[in-house]
Amino acid sequence: MAGLTPEGSQFDARQFDAKMNDLLTADGGQDFFTSYDEVLKNPLQFKQRGIVPFCKGLDVIQQAQSGTGKTATFCSGILQQLDYGLVECQALVLAPTRELAQQIEKVMRALGDYLGVRVHACVGGTSVREDQRILSSGVHVVVGTPGRVFDMLRRQSLRPDYIKMFVLDEADEMLSRGFKDQIYDIFQLLPSKVQVGVFSATMPPEALEITRKFMNKPVRILVKRDELTLEGIKQFHVNVEKEEWKLETLCDLYETLAITQSVIFVNTRRKVDWLTDKMRSRDHTVSATHGDMDQNTRDIIMREFRSGSSRVLITTDLLARGIDVQQVSLVINYDLPTQPENYLHRIGRSGRFGRKGVAINFITRDDERMLFDIQKFYNVVIEELPSNVADLL
Repeated sequence: MAGLTPEGSQFDARQFDAKMNDLLTADGGQDFFTSYDEVLKNPLQFKQRGIVPFCKGLDVIQQAQSGTGKTATFCSGILQQLDYGLVECQALVLAPTRELAQQIEKVMRALGDYLGVRVHACVGGTSVREDQRILSSGVHVVVGTPGRVFDMLRRQSLRPDYIKMFVLDEADEMLSRGFKDQIYDIFQLLPSKVQVGVFSATMPPEALEITRKFMNKPVRILVKRDELTLEGIKQFHVNVEKEEWKLETLCDLYETLAITQSVIFVNTRRKVDWLTDKMRSRDHTVSATHGDMDQNTRDIIMREFRSGSSRVLITTDLLARGIDVQQVSLVINYDLPTQPENYLHRIGRSGRFGRKGVAINFITRDDERMLFDIQKFYNVVIEELPSNVADLL
């Protein structure tokens, strides 16, 4: 499983960087990748850097954290290059999940509304006949998951003749889900001069490797591993004043928690058990894991949480990195972490892969110093939680 670090595994930064380096310099790697730095230095830097080369028709490999406007970048790039007079599919975008494909379709529609763009999402779990009907009525852009898109190409319901742009979103995630062969199969059916864009939050060596197979001297916009930040995750604090007021505050938020998937962090195993009991005694459904449980029990609990049958997970730092759940959109720090570094691992669980993420920190009087340290450490401002928290998710 590329891209997902299993719990307990040690990410070897040096090895990763060395492998990347070899790849970028091997057999004239420098001739293969071009770095692109026509850039304006500000928070929109990413979008500006990405849009320009893509609009110029260049192949682009772009790495950026979730929430930096990746989707808007390639959607704009596509919209600027479509011939609206030709109602044929001219751009194909692949995403690893149905939800992400539908989200991209929404963004594309919103941005291209006044241009009269016709977009359709081809994803599994929907009616094949309906897909065929919409495609035959004519679209400019198809966004989809590899399985359904390949199926539509194979049935010749999706005609590749006019496709001039091919975009892979969340390439790392596609590889980790084993879509590699399907992506190749789809690529084989596209016109030979197609422009390719690969966008991904992380760019592991395996992801770069596949790009060599079907990209032509791509412009490479990579972010150094240590520059990945918490952008795209909205962070707030709630002044609970006293430790004993945290529980009430959490229960007030419970309805909001349950509409999405949330992880609640506390600092000790005993507190995991205590909080779980308290929540359950108030009839709130929660799951809990900590290091005292055997691996088997933890696996079962995580499976329940991943499948969505349980929506709220209470856990400790120890397990923060082992949570590779894609749907978490809310993290609550019931206790602030004892180390600023752990803050990243905790809240990095939310808003993964382009989804919106929100982190809420409970602050007692004793925590004010730590909150200050965290803000300094990550160069962020953690504002007070507004009352419309549900709208943020």
